[in-house]
Amino acid sequence: MQLSEILIIFATVIGPILAVQAQKAIERARERRGRKAWLFQTLMATRAARISPEHVQALNMIDLVFYGKRLLGVNRRSNAEQAVLDAWKEYLDHLNTKVEEKDLSVWVAKGDDLFVNLLFEISKDVQFTFDRVQLKKGVYSPVAHGDLEFEQNTNRKLLLKVLSGQMPLKMEITNIPSAAPQQPVVTMGGEKA
Repeated sequence: MQLSEILIIFATVIGPILAVQAQKAIERARERRGRKAWLFQTLMATRAARISPEHVQALNMIDLVFYGKRLLGVNRRSNAEQAVLDAWKEYLDHLNTKVEEKDLSVWVAKGDDLFVNLLFEISKDVQFTFDRVQLKKGVYSPVAHGDLEFEQNTNRKLLLKVLSGQMPLKMEITNIPSAAPQQPVVTMGGEKA
């Protein structure tokens, strides 16, 4: 058997294996890009509703989605993925910081800046072109949504106070019926008695 015949046999056997592996690598890369795009879209769509379950779920997926990839048993992460994780760590640290009522406005403003920075880093990784001003101000949130959220939160807190016994339920009686109403008595002739 000549060298050329051995190479043909080798290529015939190895070619399909390499093609399948290449296809799997393409699918993994596409899936990774899809997860990153989903996360970015979810955060963008919910940036005016940051306590929504979808928003919180997307934030909690950042560590997984931007973890990087394993190549030959070694974890590899791009600079853009590392920048996202760094921005997320800073924002998460801020979210987990307790704040006094008097300092709430400063805490919220800093949180907004950190969140916009996180969105900016993710947008660079998923190759969208946004500037920080657009990410911060380019959001629509009807006043009615904020009012509804505030009212629901207020009602929830009041209900919890009543149910826990911390606050009494005020009742006021305005009218007490004197007696059961009397029914007219009908006689045989159809006349009322």
